[in-house]
Amino acid sequence: MFIAFDGIDGAGKSTQITRLVEALQAAGRDVVSVRDPGSTAAGEAIRALVLDSDLEMHRRCEALLYMAARSQLVEERIRPALAAGQIVVSDRYLLANVVYQSAGGGEAAELLWQLGEVAISGVRPDLTVLLDLPADVALSRLDRPADRMEARGVEYLTAVREGFRKQLPRASQRTLIVDAAQSIEAMAEAIRTAVFALAEPTTDQPPQ
Repeated sequence: MFIAFDGIDGAGKSTQITRLVEALQAAGRDVVSVRDPGSTAAGEAIRALVLDSDLEMHRRCEALLYMAARSQLVEERIRPALAAGQIVVSDRYLLANVVYQSAGGGEAAELLWQLGEVAISGVRPDLTVLLDLPADVALSRLDRPADRMEARGVEYLTAVREGFRKQLPRASQRTLIVDAAQSIEAMAEAIRTAVFALAEPTTDQPPQ
């Protein structure tokens, strides 16, 4: 089973991923947690280039770099883990690439989906969880310097939020929108319920 989390930074992805991984492990499941871009040597190098550098680059250049990192992630980490019967939980996936590079008049979303098909080579999430939060609230929660995407400001990130909601149905067959203004535990419970409903019978009830 492959689960992807997405949403604007500040919505609580890291916290909810940790909660879900712990719940699955407590239920006896073998879980692999990855981040996109990243989680491979090539992916981490690309992540530093696209998020943390001062290089000027066109949106299409950004998009292709993200696609390259994702290709390596799929082949080096995700596909082997799924083949071994492990559950993969990813912090972002193709949906984020489509939304961030198309928002605010960037590249066409359809083109990015098409490029993404090449990058992921058929490996799609079984469930995509979108943590939804207004952009201004998400930015106010950040306790670190803004990265390249966040530095584009609240108007851009508002377009990103709208893009997530619009493009979510194409991310995977099953999707879940979680109101990230809720408490951490309320969010975690909604996510656990959805994930365990997809899991095998041995994990059909989340631990209390």
